[in-house]
Amino acid sequence: MDVLIAAVLGLVLGSFLNVVIYRLPRGLSLIHPGSHCPSCENPIRFYDNIPLVSFVVLRGRCRRCGSRIGWRYPFVEVLTGLCFVALFLRYGWTAQMAAYGVLMLFLIPISFIDLDKGLILNKLTIPGFILGVCLVLGLQIENWKDVLLGVLGGGGIGWLIGRLGKLLFRKESLGMGDIKLLVMIGVYVGFPEIGICLFLGVLVAAVVMCWGMVFRKFRLGDTIPFGPFIALGTLVFLLWGESILDWYLGWF
Repeated sequence: MDVLIAAVLGLVLGSFLNVVIYRLPRGLSLIHPGSHCPSCENPIRFYDNIPLVSFVVLRGRCRRCGSRIGWRYPFVEVLTGLCFVALFLRYGWTAQMAAYGVLMLFLIPISFIDLDKGLILNKLTIPGFILGVCLVLGLQIENWKDVLLGVLGGGGIGWLIGRLGKLLFRKESLGMGDIKLLVMIGVYVGFPEIGICLFLGVLVAAVVMCWGMVFRKFRLGDTIPFGPFIALGTLVFLLWGESILDWYLGWF
């Protein structure tokens, strides 16, 4: 039952994240107007707005005009649901589950907006930072020194990588949006954990780039959005960070 509750909660919140992903980069209100079809602009009735279920029942089309509904909508809902289930199985109904669940609610839209627009918006990183400080300190997950170290560590590591990349490759390798994202994540995970999140993100990005070059999807020197990889590295750390550290230290 607890797993089901976590899944439903994630699905419902994932439905709202779809609104954030679509409207926020366009400067639209997240509240008004209500959910509507982007093609015919007719309001979507509550019974056609049930996460995942409505997409299946309507076969991925608008009830009014028959326009296709993008697969990203159910994907974001399922992804959010799976993240909440995974966090629950790892932490249970604890303060960590609450804080890291909120972190996922920022990382998911940040990732998809970065993929779509190549932007990491201050409208997400700044509220995520402020809410993270309140949650982490209020729920006594970390003390203020750990939060401060996480902020400085995330920003410092990001800035250093950005400068080194610019010197080596003569182009921007880590933008200010990525650095702000690392600062935000640093609030939730602390230091040196933020460095591990970044390392895992770089590792995943390297694998994807190599795969892309082998199958000629990317070319050497191509720029890809890095925000989603930072987010993925963070999720991997939150779920399996201790096991990864134990495995790594075991080699020594």
